[in-house]
Amino acid sequence: MSANTLILVSMPGLRTRDLEHMPRLRSIADKGASREFRPSFPCVTSPVQASMLTGRSPHEHGIIGNGFYHRDRDAVELWVGRNGLIEGDQIWNALTAHGITSAAWHTQNIKDAAATFIVTPEPKHHDDGRTELWCYSKPDGLYEKLLRDLGHFPLMNYWGPMTSIKSTEWTINAALWLLQRERPRFNHIYFPHLDYAAQKFGPNSDQAVAACREADVQVGRLVDGVAALGMSDAVFLFVGEYAITDVSRVVYPNRMLRDAGMLRVESRPDGEHLITADSLAFAVVDHQFANIYIKDRTDIDAVSGIFEGLEGVAQVLVGDERGTLNHPCAGEVVIIAEPDAWFPYYWWFDDDFAPAFARTVDIHAKPGYDPVEMFINMQTKKTPLDATLIKGSHGAPAESPDQFGAIIASSSELLSSISPVSDVEIYFIIDRAFN
Repeated sequence: MSANTLILVSMPGLRTRDLEHMPRLRSIADKGASREFRPSFPCVTSPVQASMLTGRSPHEHGIIGNGFYHRDRDAVELWVGRNGLIEGDQIWNALTAHGITSAAWHTQNIKDAAATFIVTPEPKHHDDGRTELWCYSKPDGLYEKLLRDLGHFPLMNYWGPMTSIKSTEWTINAALWLLQRERPRFNHIYFPHLDYAAQKFGPNSDQAVAACREADVQVGRLVDGVAALGMSDAVFLFVGEYAITDVSRVVYPNRMLRDAGMLRVESRPDGEHLITADSLAFAVVDHQFANIYIKDRTDIDAVSGIFEGLEGVAQVLVGDERGTLNHPCAGEVVIIAEPDAWFPYYWWFDDDFAPAFARTVDIHAKPGYDPVEMFINMQTKKTPLDATLIKGSHGAPAESPDQFGAIIASSSELLSSISPVSDVEIYFIIDRAFN
């Protein structure tokens, strides 16, 4: 097929079973096509999006998680945002080479990419401690124009305890604003609303069902808005990047490494801080998997032995066994949780010694993903240190239908009859749509 406009909507957490609560999206599936979607391991946002937009697996594109440990400068960095981390050509480059304009809305690792238009959160942190709402945009001045017409992107509703549909509403409004004025032919919209209730309360909870219904309203607004612009030939592709599974167990890799004498901390006035430079091994955790970085390769067997056979740990991978994580950026050892377990980053044994940032919403200070931030007490402005509050997670290899997402196309020509569709196929689906 040859599409004039293609709109790819990333909806992490979307499963086929959720369509029973989403009549607008189900109608699109009925008229077009619906398949199961199987992400590459690790099944978390940044690697899956990189796989979709490069047609390659993590061991090739190098995005080995939502966070990295940079060995050359001894720094852990989550949600880095820079496009240069992705190795190899991306769909943006291929489209630009053919004169096809594109837009990216909150795509991960997108800053400085070859997309024609880019908007992604980038708050400004001032010396006096203030944080100013802002977004990185391309071309320069694009966000200022959106700000004038739509107001600030509501970052406080995008992540954390105040997460709500408001951030998605703004993104849909902004995408329609740009389509009206510039008509970008390929549009990638990150639509994470289903992710949060499923993690807080479980993927089959009443709250998760309510989130599906809220998201479906926004799907309708997007589809109707595009039609109102006279773009009746636009095609839509909705991709559930991964599925959330129920979790009821917690495993603390960094506490175990510390107990084994391999992880080092420093006592400071505000608590115990991880000292990566002095640690023989430490884990950068990411939902249901962790990259364990080891200073001396002779300790690999010892570290593996800590986790082998441990309840809640499904696999311990080393060397070529790491498969899609067999990349220099990954840890020397990779551990994977059982589908009903997940890994917090905590290294302290007594909550009285937790570092101050542990009780805040600070996605950049923590050397690991912390969904417990969604439970912060708004009166005290403190995050509880109770990882058992989390009822849904993801990241482990998608090996069963419960771990598959859903992919829905408004035109059956976009999808083959093969199910499940893999994330690396998305690049080629997009490329074919314009040829």
